[in-house]
Amino acid sequence: QVQLVESGGGLVQAGGSLTLSCVVPKGITGVTDMGWYRRAPGKSREFVSRITAADYTTYIDAVKGRFTISRDSTKNTVYLRMNSLKPEDTALYYCKVTTWNTDYWGQGTQVTVSS
Repeated sequence: QVQLVESGGGLVQAGGSLTLSCVVPKGITGVTDMGWYRRAPGKSREFVSRITAADYTTYIDAVKGRFTISRDSTKNTVYLRMNSLKPEDTALYYCKVTTWNTDYWGQGTQVTVSS
């Protein structure tokens, strides 16, 4: 099964920044949007941000003004730039790609923000 590959997670102090990357294999076509989700310890997975093929972006309120999603079509990559990180941003971050008939997920990259 085709899987996405995320990278860029790590340990950072509160107020710091990280950029997550997700490479979409070339075998995945018909992409309608790409997004990021996260699962904090003891919580359910939640939506964080998405970007459509037309570059329309959406964010949850908790990250608005701090996170920026973008994509590079030439590299088949979607990014999540995370600034002003807070301890409550600590989670396993997943990339998701939606096509006209299938969703693809990565295995996640861990982000830990220390206070």
